[in-house]
Amino acid sequence: MQASDYNKLMQRNLTHVFNERDPQKRLEVIRELYNSDAVLNEPEASATGHEAISNAVTELLGSLPPEIAFTAIGPAIGHHSLGRLRWQSGPPNGPAVVKGMDIAHFIKGRIQSLYVFIENDA
Repeated sequence: MQASDYNKLMQRNLTHVFNERDPQKRLEVIRELYNSDAVLNEPEASATGHEAISNAVTELLGSLPPEIAFTAIGPAIGHHSLGRLRWQSGPPNGPAVVKGMDIAHFIKGRIQSLYVFIENDA
């Protein structure tokens, strides 16, 4: 994969998976971006497979006010099948409530595992 591929895929994941509140639209994108046996690893839980990942995102978004959105802090970078994207979350045009980063392991151009790291110094 080229550097632009990591950025494109990880930005799309942030925008169309973690910001998508419609579960059906989200699941369609997950099926495009993730391998069928992919694993989402959050600090407190893991989910395996497309539907479980979508359900985990539904639960996350359900715990947040509707105006909260995830935005990238710069482009994603990557090499040797690993990508990293820094992000923040908060109201549009408002201060970040939380910051973090996603580390993705790609197999055949799709996410095999995604590790979500939360930074407490937002």
